[in-house]
Amino acid sequence: MGSRITVVGIGADGWSSMSATGREHVLAADVLLGGERHLAMIPPTDAAREQWPSPLLSSLDDLLARHPGRVVALASGDPLVSGIGSTLIRRLGRDAVEVIPAVSSVALARARMGWSAEECDTVTLVGRDVDALRRYLSRGRRLIVLTSNSSSLPEIARLLVGEGFADAAVTVLGNLGADEDRIASTAGDLVDTAGPQLGLLCIECVGAEGLSTTPGLPDEFFENDGQLSKRPIRAAAVCALAPRPGELLWDVGAGAGSVGIEWARTDPRCRAIAIEKDRMRGDAIARNAARLGVPSLRVVTGGAPDALAGLDVPDAIFVGGGGSRDGVLEACWHALRPGGRLVVHAVTLETEAVLVQWWKKCGGELSRLSVEQASSIGTFTGWQSLRPVVQWSVTKGEK
Repeated sequence: MGSRITVVGIGADGWSSMSATGREHVLAADVLLGGERHLAMIPPTDAAREQWPSPLLSSLDDLLARHPGRVVALASGDPLVSGIGSTLIRRLGRDAVEVIPAVSSVALARARMGWSAEECDTVTLVGRDVDALRRYLSRGRRLIVLTSNSSSLPEIARLLVGEGFADAAVTVLGNLGADEDRIASTAGDLVDTAGPQLGLLCIECVGAEGLSTTPGLPDEFFENDGQLSKRPIRAAAVCALAPRPGELLWDVGAGAGSVGIEWARTDPRCRAIAIEKDRMRGDAIARNAARLGVPSLRVVTGGAPDALAGLDVPDAIFVGGGGSRDGVLEACWHALRPGGRLVVHAVTLETEAVLVQWWKKCGGELSRLSVEQASSIGTFTGWQSLRPVVQWSVTKGEK
């Protein structure tokens, strides 16, 4: 677009919190953009002042076209911590946006709590589903949670109570850097308490053990109608898929969505799309994903290969059902980026025969997974075999 914009961070205590470089940019600006609160913090200048339009993204091109001069946008604290800086970079490109941060609310919160950066995790729920917090809950973990508004506190408190963390210590910090608000209590005592409009939560998880992010959640954690990759088989699939932060998985023939959900739980930056032709199963996948802390998992209702058209290019694909259907593996192989991983499971002889042919053509590893579990035989105990699964895993371009 050729537009360039400088984003300057400002703290809750106003003009004095802005860096010297930031103040220079503001004073030299032809146009100041920001919210009403931020614009009111700036002393009189010759710049025109305009509040952010709503909706922002669809109006951004016109706004910048009307202001071709030196444009400065004001943002709270560090504009790249759940802020407008990240939005503008995604829209305009990295080279079109200069960011001059102030001290972030997260850094101020750590200072107030005496928590080092290494011993706590930051979770943003700004513009996100509160169910995303579930992924982070485990005994002893310290969390700094960025919230959207005053209703976030009781919603998060109820979630903590429901997950077994009613005794979690919750410190609510509002208006950091100015006349600070502070509430310290337990999650169980905050379920009916409104939080500050501008604030965050510092949570010390006490109570339940929480869930591991290592693949292999118990089968009973997934709502299903029998179409579920069993725990040891599922763990083998996710390990073969080898998730890396920021990568995208297609879970084709997703069933209960367990492989895609386990993939997404390995790292908050991992993304997954579950493709499932049965609408009721698709609805169950969405419920499973929310309950297990990855509500951003996308569900596409439709059958492969047709439902794969137009989806973002995947880094890895798991085919748990429909591998013998005409065109499914061909479409998956074509869509996969070079260096991407494909893992396919077969439980029928027909699909197994298809995998043998693909293995001969493309290489990779062909394995037969067999698991036995102890079960009762009358008053005794013996081994019961699960249905064996043939797994083909391959990296595109390795042969």
